Amino acid sequence: MTQILENINVSAFDAMPTPAEIHQKLPLTATAEATVSEGRELLRNILDRKDHRLFVVVGPCSIHDPVAGMDYARRLKALADEVGDTLQIIMRVYFEKPRTTVGWKGYINDPFMDDSFQVNVGMEKARDFLRQVNELGLPAGTEALDPYGPQYYGDLITWTAIGARTTESQTHREMSSGLSTPVGFKNATSGDLTVATNAILSASNPHSFLGLNNEGRVAIVRTTGNPHGHVVLRGGDKGPNYDTVSVAVAEAAMVKAKLPTNIVVDCSHANSSKKPELQPLVMADVVNQIRAGNKSILGVMIESNIEPGNQPIPADLSQLKYGCSVTDGCVGWDTTEKMLRDAAVMLRDVLPERLN
Repeated sequence: MTQILENINVSAFDAMPTPAEIHQKLPLTATAEATVSEGRELLRNILDRKDHRLFVVVGPCSIHDPVAGMDYARRLKALADEVGDTLQIIMRVYFEKPRTTVGWKGYINDPFMDDSFQVNVGMEKARDFLRQVNELGLPAGTEALDPYGPQYYGDLITWTAIGARTTESQTHREMSSGLSTPVGFKNATSGDLTVATNAILSASNPHSFLGLNNEGRVAIVRTTGNPHGHVVLRGGDKGPNYDTVSVAVAEAAMVKAKLPTNIVVDCSHANSSKKPELQPLVMADVVNQIRAGNKSILGVMIESNIEPGNQPIPADLSQLKYGCSVTDGCVGWDTTEKMLRDAAVMLRDVLPERLN
């Protein structure tokens, strides 16, 4: 009798539409294409010190309700137009959530939040949401977690993050080397910055690895390297790392690694001790550092939603509070407006001087 040696712990292989099929069903519109193209160019200019503005990746910790998500996007677009001379706004649109153990893994993995895991539906819904956001003229940023995801929606992304749990992953470094967007690498959950600088160096070089092409076939992906990797300081087990000393240490580490001193500060996560109400204080500190002469902080991240805080996912989904996060706690819309308007006022006359 022949022993079964493969897929012993696999219960099924369900068919998944190819990237080409999803693209054909939800093609890139001319407006969305222009948003992505312009957004990436502006972001590269900021990282290359050709544009004085601070870029801000702001939005929900995760998207779970597309109606509330688009409500937020329309509000953010109006605010982005208001502060656009000083801040380049990119909406945080996260569909995949890395979990330390278990939990809801995000809109793509489980779009109906009922453990049905209809990834095929989730991928289509995610692409449709991104298309709508970009059609508003609002660039989008996301975390690249699943290495196949960018083939499905990468043409709608302006900025990509590699999370603290995956920055050390060779798979994600290789993937980043081929992404069409600038990529921010977060320091490790321990607070270690070396994994992020090593990731930037790795992703800046060419790689060859197994991946997926648009026709859904496994392919050898050969990349040329990504020249726009940068560090995202998100704090760690020992506490925050957005203060002047931590930023100076990060700058020195990047100089030692012969990397541009391009730094983004995440106002959430360990930098705010996972207390969303502390995010405005982190943002104010960053603004003061820039006003005091810092030239390396080029961007910030903010976890923000319509309503402040977060909520557990109830058994009866009709009981979900509208516009409130189901993952990490966020600042509410009123606080978001104040944070961005205050930053724009404080930095309007200061940022242009950083290019001199």
